[in-house]
Amino acid sequence: MSQAGIAAGGSEMAEQGRLRLHVVFNNVPYKAGLESGWGFSCLIEGLDKTILFDTGGNGDVLLANMQRLGLDPEGIDAVVLSHIHADHTGGLGAFLAYNPDVTVYMPESFPASFQHEVIHLGAAIETVSGPRRLMDSVYSTGEMGWAIKEQALMVDTRQGLIVITGCAHPNVADMAEQAQAYLGKNIYLLMGGFHLGGSSDAEISMIIKRLKALGVRKVAPSHCTGDNAIRMFRDAWADDFIEGGLGAMIELPQ
Repeated sequence: MSQAGIAAGGSEMAEQGRLRLHVVFNNVPYKAGLESGWGFSCLIEGLDKTILFDTGGNGDVLLANMQRLGLDPEGIDAVVLSHIHADHTGGLGAFLAYNPDVTVYMPESFPASFQHEVIHLGAAIETVSGPRRLMDSVYSTGEMGWAIKEQALMVDTRQGLIVITGCAHPNVADMAEQAQAYLGKNIYLLMGGFHLGGSSDAEISMIIKRLKALGVRKVAPSHCTGDNAIRMFRDAWADDFIEGGLGAMIELPQ
């Protein structure tokens, strides 16, 4: 695993235009002293607005992990939800009880009852259907898939695109292609859940082949990717494989 672009850095690095991605909820362990749980959440610092992508499956665990990592929930400006499953939205209520002064971006297909509850808790909402800009340097692939509709988050950086998937139910390679086609830029880092836990070696190899053909520079798979697929991605990307488990912090120029 390459350590290039990864640091334990502090605020000084952020002040120099650094982008930091903190994995604050995950069932894949990485850093000691944190509580793992099934689900995914990633906090993004260094942009004009601080973003929480997904909220994991348990709000108490989410907030406790953030506290242990020295991350302030009150400093978050926006929440982006990938899809409706509870392991990605389950921590939202506890988070909003702590900090309701945010905008929550969610797929348009989310139930009206869910949207009303978020508004009741004091947050603003914006729904997302097609690919669109969410805020400065931050975009959504738009809703993708059929049975389970999901959006991925895109951050436009000098290095290329960072694409973060919650579970990639619509197929991680399809989501990567959508991101690259929409913004017309190569993907520097693809991270999150790749939904390959039950896939065969042949199926995983095909995904790897497609992502390699797209020119995806670095990968940080976790959550629902599965141990075998993570091993195959590690072998395929070698020094450009990044650990993406709970407590990982990935830092790169913005």
